[in-house]
Amino acid sequence: MQENPTIIIEPEKPANASVIWLHGLGADANDFLPVIDQLDLPDSLNIRFIFPNAPVIPITLNGGMSMQGWYDIIGIGPEYEEDKEGIEASQQIVETLIEREWKKGITSDRIILIGFSQGGAVVLHTGTRHTQQLAAVLALSTYLPLRQSIDDELCSDQKMTPIVFMHGSEDTVVPISFAQHSYYLLNKLSLNLKWYEYKMSHTVCLEQINDINNLIVESLS
Repeated sequence: MQENPTIIIEPEKPANASVIWLHGLGADANDFLPVIDQLDLPDSLNIRFIFPNAPVIPITLNGGMSMQGWYDIIGIGPEYEEDKEGIEASQQIVETLIEREWKKGITSDRIILIGFSQGGAVVLHTGTRHTQQLAAVLALSTYLPLRQSIDDELCSDQKMTPIVFMHGSEDTVVPISFAQHSYYLLNKLSLNLKWYEYKMSHTVCLEQINDINNLIVESLS
């Protein structure tokens, strides 16, 4: 299984917070680098941005051809079987990155997880199960995987963590109804949820980037 190095963007001054940002299926760690330049974060937030690369693996939905993916995927929707082993392996990748930040002096409540599409599914899965409260979890154009185990595996420390769903009303890759179903399941567990909806497809828009900026500031200030 081929691995690619993680991209790390250090602030000018010593970091006092971290954002771990996962790309979507078939993309790579460079995918969201341009967003950093579009954020208008205050100087007081010295954030280390961490962009890991998913491993290159065979993807059933892609005819079995290999591409960068956080786990194998057969189809998108509650009716499809999920790659539990692959999801949990990617969960461990994120947990390892969180642990590295902790060793650098960044506690979990100063760490934000962000993920797009398949990467968003991984941060939702990981964020709800991480054993210490996070600053926030931002789930972009995605859904909650392994929904059947969330009742037993949810960490009570995440009850107050802002978990933010951001989705396009015209998304045909991950239908908004699937994201709404995930939101509904987590809402039943009395989590601190937020919902943002945009008139867009399976992508990111300027309005959303502005909201991401505000959410980062709100979560770390």
